Amino acid sequence: MIISGLSLNTLAILVGSVAALRVVQSFLDLRRLLRSINYLPGYRTILGSTTILGNVLPQTPLLTLGHDHSWRLKHAPFAERGLDIISAVSFWPNVIGILWIADAQTIKDIVRSRGRFPKPLDLYASLSSFGKNIVVSEGDEWKRYRKIVAPMFSDKNNRLVWDATMQVMLELFDTVWEGKDEVVIDHCVDLTQPLALFVIGAAGFGRPISWKEDSVIPSGHQMTFRDALHATLQGIVIKVLVPTWAMGFTKGFRHTRLAFDELQRYLTEMIQERKGSERKEDDHDLLSRLLAANDDENLSEGEVKLSDSELIGNIFILMVAGHETTAHSLAFALALLALHPDKQEELYQHIKRVLPDGRIPTYDDMPSLGYSSAVFNEALRMFPPANSVPKSSAENTTFTVTDVDGMKRTVTVPQGIILTLDITGLHYNPKYWEDPYTFKPERFLGDWNRDAFLPFSAGYRACVGRKFSETEAAAVLTILISRYTVSIKDEPQFAGETHEQHKARILDARSVLTLAPTRLPLVFKRRT
Repeated sequence: MIISGLSLNTLAILVGSVAALRVVQSFLDLRRLLRSINYLPGYRTILGSTTILGNVLPQTPLLTLGHDHSWRLKHAPFAERGLDIISAVSFWPNVIGILWIADAQTIKDIVRSRGRFPKPLDLYASLSSFGKNIVVSEGDEWKRYRKIVAPMFSDKNNRLVWDATMQVMLELFDTVWEGKDEVVIDHCVDLTQPLALFVIGAAGFGRPISWKEDSVIPSGHQMTFRDALHATLQGIVIKVLVPTWAMGFTKGFRHTRLAFDELQRYLTEMIQERKGSERKEDDHDLLSRLLAANDDENLSEGEVKLSDSELIGNIFILMVAGHETTAHSLAFALALLALHPDKQEELYQHIKRVLPDGRIPTYDDMPSLGYSSAVFNEALRMFPPANSVPKSSAENTTFTVTDVDGMKRTVTVPQGIILTLDITGLHYNPKYWEDPYTFKPERFLGDWNRDAFLPFSAGYRACVGRKFSETEAAAVLTILISRYTVSIKDEPQFAGETHEQHKARILDARSVLTLAPTRLPLVFKRRT
């Protein structure tokens, strides 16, 4: 018993000593980090925003920032400190420092540098579930992917995007909405998600899907393509956090596992079917161009073809970018038009001036439909799909920024520190955007600061599918507003709301994989 007691006492002393040493080491690391950034003002928390727990918990002072603090706070943290670069330092489980940046010139310098500020790939693990791809890569591997992927997005494909979008919208009007003078949508995403999926199916993968066909599960599958893709995007976090052996424990886990298996099967079938078909010169969908660019005859000597896993990985990323983000951004654009009927009428009159005979617009009309594009850009500014973009510093360096008093300030940047490009903070920075909280599409019709607008990122890692999304959105907004008005659905349970409460509820959003509206109940009325 005495020996046992001594052993327990010894063990307790040993554990206590280790814990004390860990605390002392963390304190020294924390002091060293703060000194290395010259005590730049900002946040000090226990949990870091790069940890799982720090992302799951809501914002709690001194404990964690929460995963979506950038979206919730916008430019306020920078305004409070009078500087467009602030710090966020945490010390559990390890001491981590992050510089949050909402200064346009600094961000421009970062995104234009190939080697000094690489992407921290470990933070993008969830996007490599189906294979390596252009987003989750750096250096020579990224160059290899970009050389094959970038040529897919050509003017011919943009024209196909416009035509496919028009076909999808006209089919919606002529079938699903046929004979209805008023259409009520309980959540706008229920409209924009299938819409975006059908466009990416036709213009992206040469796989036209009709509004009626989408409900039919093909032979050999247990889910529709749409449901498999949607459930996969919703379950990415589960896939990353839950080990494979535990994916059968709950109904939700099993549904996610099935969705990933189904989508993998769909993508494999698409590739095999296209590889076995005769390629035509007028095939301008993205998959055809991707496979063509991956042919031996189109590769330089020494270049290695993409494996099927890499093909699937890149196709999946294109679907995330061409489906999820566009669907949500279109929903926000329609909500903003519904909340601002004067801007909606301005868009309608603009369309009538460009298309006085009421004909169906073509891709060649797009340059003249500037207000349609301006509405989409303003929605992207106010609701950027990605609230932030992480980078890391490969070397010791400095940034020079101007503070609120007009004084030049030098910010020290130690090697290895994480740099977060705060897109929301940038988009709501009054230095670049007058009345940043106000919906003003017209700000995109004149001169505006392109360095302060990053919904598609910028520099050498900018989104290769930007024009695809812009073309689809301009086509949707033009044809839809030319034929229908959009308004917010009246719901009795919210009758007592103030104007600000009403607006806040309609525009409420959450940041998961991308920024998504919580619920947008809209009413579409046919114009007479």
